[in-house]
Parts: sequence; structure tokens; C-alpha cells
Amino acid sequence: MTAVERIRVLRVPSPLVRPFVTAVRRTDHLDVVLVEVTDTDGRRGYGEAATSWRVTGESPQSVAAAVAGPLAEAVLGRHACDPGIPADIARSVWGNAAARSAVECAVADLAAQQRGVALAQMISALTAPSRLRTDMTLSAGEPAVLASLAAEHVTAGFGCLKIKVSVAHDTVAGLQAVRAAVGPDITLRIDANQAWGAETAIRVIRAAEDAGLALELVEQPVAAHDLDALAEVTSAVDTPIMADESVRTAHDVRMIADRGAAALVNIKLAKTGGLTEALAAAETARAAGLGVVIGCMMESHVGVSAAAHLAAAVAPDAVHDLDAAFWLRSSPVTGGVVLSGDTLDLGAGDGLGISGLAADAQPEVLVDLSRRAAVSA
Repeated sequence: MTAVERIRVLRVPSPLVRPFVTAVRRTDHLDVVLVEVTDTDGRRGYGEAATSWRVTGESPQSVAAAVAGPLAEAVLGRHACDPGIPADIARSVWGNAAARSAVECAVADLAAQQRGVALAQMISALTAPSRLRTDMTLSAGEPAVLASLAAEHVTAGFGCLKIKVSVAHDTVAGLQAVRAAVGPDITLRIDANQAWGAETAIRVIRAAEDAGLALELVEQPVAAHDLDALAEVTSAVDTPIMADESVRTAHDVRMIADRGAAALVNIKLAKTGGLTEALAAAETARAAGLGVVIGCMMESHVGVSAAAHLAAAVAPDAVHDLDAAFWLRSSPVTGGVVLSGDTLDLGAGDGLGISGLAADAQPEVLVDLSRRAAVSA
């Protein structure tokens, strides 16, 4: 196995096809932040650091600083298949979960390529599938807008829609408009992104239940830190509650399970700090009888591809939350997952199946370090 010879951090400005609106933020474009590692045979592995001050607490500049210092030191000159790399990445820097995840995923992509297997197969104890299902997210908005977008996505082949809700809009009215537009056979989820207190959450969810809206789940109705409130909502309603912002590590999953605070967890690489902790969180959830959905931040094909391979390894039969890459006008890379209707195709390539940067990506290079330069320094 050849060693990691070079590591780069690349920023690629990427406009969205439409604004992404939640209870906590609105964005019209992404600064896609990629980590690229290259081995001595010229193979390149990719990872992505989802940056958001309000969600991950990171920026392109903070990712660049973390990679240029302790994270590069943890991987440069080492074989990508070295089993000690994930632990060394995890202890090399406190916090900085998105940066750590990007580096670990890039090295894992490289290791899978060196072994000649897909990343999902490398991390799975069983044969991982090459296809998964995903929902499609609707930004928070007025009922008529939600209904129109919902109908559009169903026509495009989506059977599960996730609707962002906020205190600025009438949730039940919006859901009624969507249900009328798409009919009874489409699965509906809602995501409050911590918008409510327990009392409001219970009132709104019960109203949706009384209206016969048949929600599959409600995601993170209350503040991430308030597991008492999350448990109160879970015990007061019939609709399953899924924890998202409350989940970063396997320890968080254990706390949620012990408190009976949720029926499902949404696991995201940018929050866990990488594949190793995400796998541990998924195993903890399974052992506790919690459902597992793999989600993503607003990320490109790189981050979504890594999450899709994780999903194929840990929860192949679930409908996951992996639509973010398809909000971008174009991908910064060639290859990775492909969306057809609501089906994600992981492809047949090794690693993540990414062959390199797209011809029109025009990245800004934030960090470029090589093993030779580090040794000479």
C-alpha cells in the first residue's frame, strides 16, 4: 500500500438551484470545502467539510487551519489503510468535526481505492447494496408554494418528502396543502430544526395527527440540548420523533435511548467527525432499538457520496435524507452518487467512485502540503 503523499483543501463556490430555507438559516449558494489526499501512485481520495457557523461552528478558513496543522500531521506519510489513522485524526484536534470528517473520509476513499472496493463494502460487515432511496427537502414556505414544489418533486419520482417548518409559517396549513397536492400514498416528514418549545411541538404535532396528515416522523422539534423536552414530546404524541441536532456521537445516542427521548436518530458525518464515530453511533442506535437515518448538511456530491456509502453499510432499507447535492447547479467533481427519481446509485467504482475535480470547478486552493515539503521543513 502506498502512502499519503499530498493533502489539499479546496474551496469551490457553488450556487444552488433555489434558496434553501430552514428555521435557522437561508442560503442561496455554498462554499463547498473539499479535502483531497493523493498517494504516491497518484490516486486521489476526497472528503468534504460542511461549514456553517450556526450548525457545525466551522468556516472554510477554520477547516484550512485545522488541516494545515494537526490533521495533515496525522495522515501525511502514512499508508491510507493504516487502522490507526481514524483514532489519530480524532485526537489530533478538539472539535472541528467537519474538518476531521473530511480528512477521514478522504483517506478512507483512498484506502478503498487501493483495495479495489467501494467504500460501502470496505466498511460493511455484509454485502452493501449499490442503490438507496432518499427523501427530497422542501424549504419552509407558504402553503401554496409548498404544494406546488411537492407536486413537482412527486412528478420527478420522489415518494418521500421532508418539509422544513418554522414559527413564521402555519405548519398544519402547509401540510394540508401538500397532502392535498400529492395524495395519500406519498410519505411526509417534517423537520423543525429546533424551532419549537415542547408545548408548541406537542400542540402542532397533535393537530397534524387530528387532521389525519399521516406524518412518518417529526425531526428535532425542540432545542438540541434539551433532552427533557425531547422526551416530553416523544411521550406525548403518536408520531415518531427523530433526533438530529441532538446527535453528534455514540454517547449522545446512548443518552437519547436511555431517556426515551426519540424513536430514531439522524446521523451526519459532519457532526460525528467522520466514519468511525458515525459507525459507532449507528451500532449504538441499533442495539438500543432506535431507527437510523443517514443525513447530510448542505453538501456537494462528495459529502453526499460518503454519506450514501455509510447508509448502504448501516441501514440499506431506510429512506435516507441525502438530497443536498442535487440542490447544486453543478457538481465540483466528476463521479460519485447519481440520482434517478428518489434512487441514489452509488455506481460501480472503487472508493467513492469520484475520478477527480470537474473541468469547470475552478477551485481556490486554501492548503497544499506534501510529505516531501513537510519532511524538508
